[in-house]
Amino acid sequence: MTLEEAKRYLLWRAKELGLEAEVLFQEARELSLRAREGALEEIKEARQGGLGLRVVAEGKVGYAYTEELSPEALDWALEEAQENALLSAKEGALPPGKALGSHDLLGEGLSAPLERKKEAVLALEEALREDPRVKSVLMGGYLEREVRVALKSTQGAEGSFRTGFAALMGSFVMAQGKSVKQGWDFKAGKEFHALEPGRTALEFREKTARLLEAKPLRTGRYRAYLEPEAMAMLLSVLAKALSGKNALEGKSRLLGRLGERIASPLVTLVDDPTLEKGLLSRPFDAEGTPTARTVVVEKGVFKTFLHNLETAKALGQRNTGHAARSYRGTLEVAPTNLYLEPVGNLALTEGVVVTEFMGLHAGANPVTLDFSLQALGLWVEEGEVRHAVENFAVSGNLLELLQGVEAVGDDLDWLLLDAAYGSPTVAVAELSFAGA
Repeated sequence: MTLEEAKRYLLWRAKELGLEAEVLFQEARELSLRAREGALEEIKEARQGGLGLRVVAEGKVGYAYTEELSPEALDWALEEAQENALLSAKEGALPPGKALGSHDLLGEGLSAPLERKKEAVLALEEALREDPRVKSVLMGGYLEREVRVALKSTQGAEGSFRTGFAALMGSFVMAQGKSVKQGWDFKAGKEFHALEPGRTALEFREKTARLLEAKPLRTGRYRAYLEPEAMAMLLSVLAKALSGKNALEGKSRLLGRLGERIASPLVTLVDDPTLEKGLLSRPFDAEGTPTARTVVVEKGVFKTFLHNLETAKALGQRNTGHAARSYRGTLEVAPTNLYLEPVGNLALTEGVVVTEFMGLHAGANPVTLDFSLQALGLWVEEGEVRHAVENFAVSGNLLELLQGVEAVGDDLDWLLLDAAYGSPTVAVAELSFAGA
């Protein structure tokens, strides 16, 4: 069967059985290239996809999936979803739907021939070796991901979209005197054509080179300047507390705090699935709700959780269109392009520039929002970077950190993790540093 035939067949069979049903199709194609010592050592292309079913039977919700589109496989998946619903204690309903259209958010972004992509990864690997302080290039790489999504339900929802991104990545070792640092970086965008191997290699080298000949940092409380990557990593932890699903399960410190000031007036936090060049933009969510820009924190005031239909109804709030699920999974809540809005009032004076955190999953608690993370950074004095610092950990609580924000830069940059997280450099009045 074709995809369209499979969707029609499943919904026809569901109606025959008296079921509400939602069919979510996802297919991902991934291409990766790796170069080392001036030669390509790996080219991989993989595809994975399937149909995920969500059905409502006797008021209960059940799920199943299949990666085959034969009538037998579709019948099995529908029966499995119905049985899972009848065995489930979870009540629910599918939202009323509408025509959502067909959207191409990728266009010609990945259309360059394979030879051009090979040239790009070789150029990146070669450019990484141009600095004499680079002692070894472990890998120069290219990654592209293309995703197709289609949704159709018995309740009238129907739409599709195509999206994706391209990225350059590099891993290398730099040394100066006895000081050695390993660099690893990743630069993503919506279009292959916009990637610049030479410039990207220079950025990768500069980010690592400035950390050479680092000195131990003395334990103390210092003003902190969190660079975009470091702050974006913390936003990925905060995102768990912004989930309406986690709030319902008692796993968010923000439950009961709507309308309260939870951060500095300089903090405006937005999730925008409609960003034109957003790495994870989408026109509608996993249950067919059209997406829109959502202001989560406005000038320090907590405005809303991120919701799907179920969590919005349970908490008495507006559905923000943040339903998320893979064709293999159940319904969740997830951000898309979550970022801290730039302000442009930041200037370095004195303190520690935190360039990156390490061990995020082990050192940050998404429920309490406490964190204690190993980090790398730079010492700033009289408005200038004096030297790199190392062998220290930064600890605190994310809500206290947000309340202590004194300035926000205009250098918005993005980090791709489970979602796309963006931030400018942020100045925090004081954080605890455990060092030498």
